[in-house]
Amino acid sequence: MAQVFSPMNLGESDNIPGNDYAYCIDLTQPWFMRKGAMIAYYGQMNFQTLTHGLHGGLMHMVSQQFSAPLFTGDYVVVEGHGKLIIGDRGYNINSYDLEDGNLTIRAANLLAFEPGLSLNQSIVPGYLTLIGTGKFLASSNGPVMFAEPPLRVDPESLVGWADCPSPSHHYDHRWVSNFLAAGAARFGVNSGEERQFDFTGAGTVLIQSSEKVMSDTMLVRTIEGQLQSGMTVGGLQRIQALVTQQLAGHQQY
Repeated sequence: MAQVFSPMNLGESDNIPGNDYAYCIDLTQPWFMRKGAMIAYYGQMNFQTLTHGLHGGLMHMVSQQFSAPLFTGDYVVVEGHGKLIIGDRGYNINSYDLEDGNLTIRAANLLAFEPGLSLNQSIVPGYLTLIGTGKFLASSNGPVMFAEPPLRVDPESLVGWADCPSPSHHYDHRWVSNFLAAGAARFGVNSGEERQFDFTGAGTVLIQSSEKVMSDTMLVRTIEGQLQSGMTVGGLQRIQALVTQQLAGHQQY
């Protein structure tokens, strides 16, 4: 018989016992949480958007700790007391503790974080940077592995990196020059063997045990933000041609 949970046996903040796909936050202070992550809760809680309706204390917290304007509409502040259970479409969920740290994470993977951490937009499109001390929750497609640089990572497997420089792109020209790879490139098909993220220096790299990107909506929003900053007609036409090419490639499969 399945275990029946209650506020008495959920305990402190941790994964639901025997369930890597749900996490219970023992809410005693406000948290930032991605919209749609709440599954259920015990107690009294309020969920406030970051754009309006915040009282003075929460407004000050958001202005100090949330500096990612492209993602403001994706998060809420939850405050109150009780047990908050969150999930992310059946993906694995893990908690991580930063102590005076600096961690950059794929935006689609970040679920929630304590206000001791400040959130900033990374210069790497589709990623966010957490700075400070506190706990955050992230989802992944499969368990997360931790690796030390120097190493190269498939872009679709990368979850994030902590306390090390941003990666650079590495292209395997021998692979690209191969006839089949070149044919795929014309249709906009990319492979981890063709392009990798190259990490050097000290720090830790977080890698999910899958090559499936969970969502590209955050990356799309970053690109939209760049387009709104202004581009020439020639630049926009080039992007339009590339999008058309990639769509044609997807229709081949």
